[in-house]
Amino acid sequence: RGVSTPPLRLAMKTVRKQWLEAISVYQLVLSFLFMGPFFSLLLLFLLFTPLWSFSVLYLVWFFLDWDTPNRGGRRFAFMKTWSMWKQLRDYFPVKLVKTAELPPDRNYVIGGHPHGIMSLGVFTNFSTEMNDFSKHFPGIRLTLAGLSFIFYFPFYRDYTASYGICSVNRRSLDFILSQPEPGQAVVIIIGGAQEALYAIPGTHHLVLRNRKGFVRLALRHGASLVPVYSFGENDVFHLKAFAPGSWQYLCQVAFKKLTGYSPCIFWGRGLFSANSWGLLPFARPITTVVGRPIPVPQILCPTEEEVDHYHTLYMQALETLFEEHKESCGVPASTHLTFI
Repeated sequence: RGVSTPPLRLAMKTVRKQWLEAISVYQLVLSFLFMGPFFSLLLLFLLFTPLWSFSVLYLVWFFLDWDTPNRGGRRFAFMKTWSMWKQLRDYFPVKLVKTAELPPDRNYVIGGHPHGIMSLGVFTNFSTEMNDFSKHFPGIRLTLAGLSFIFYFPFYRDYTASYGICSVNRRSLDFILSQPEPGQAVVIIIGGAQEALYAIPGTHHLVLRNRKGFVRLALRHGASLVPVYSFGENDVFHLKAFAPGSWQYLCQVAFKKLTGYSPCIFWGRGLFSANSWGLLPFARPITTVVGRPIPVPQILCPTEEEVDHYHTLYMQALETLFEEHKESCGVPASTHLTFI
């Protein structure tokens, strides 16, 4: 599959619309890559200037507010409906496909696949309301789980938490699914940062075979498992993939073990020219398909056999979801999921 933007679709947009979309997407990319390090360095710099008190006050707030990412985050409704996200949605475009109801009388563990480089499909559909998730699934309160690592960065943690994003650790997820109101749903990118190393355009490799923590979480709380697949997620960036066993790959894995973040060499198009390299993603359609829920009983201390049973059911449901929708999303019939 190519990665250039179809000329016909671009021709239908005004120049102003194209620029609004590109700037909205670029803002998200720059925030994702640089917002945390930038404000960390700025806070440190201000300590040695007459504005040192700003840094001190924020650091006091930082430590007083340390546990918020483990207690559901701090969401603001206006952030989910920010008009800039409409431009982000239209750029690719990002779509949401509903295949079944999610009754609000129970809780859910939603598995997002694939991770891609930035999980743009999951972010657009679950962290914003640009595709009307709450109207398609009324009564469901979504919480997207992100790397604990990102909540160590000043200001970036507050920006991230404002979308209702929480830390992806056991205490945080248990807190959400233990709320008295039903309809709680945690969205976990199952493959995590490791899967970003396989985000090659046209491929569908999922790090899932030995990822079973989300199944244990669902069993502890009796939360239904919901498979979700974002077609096109791997197509919006080019990725330099290193062979497993190479020193470059081993460095990536070692860094990931230390920080939880996988350093990837990736690139898109330039902001001012589609024919140059840059950090702007390629405008390829991303279609996020929400699968049917898999009922899971509540078992506080599940056995390995019980975990394996529901893990297998989940993998089968995800594979079925992929096969049923791949051709309508532009994936060749001969292409299949590869579980790693």
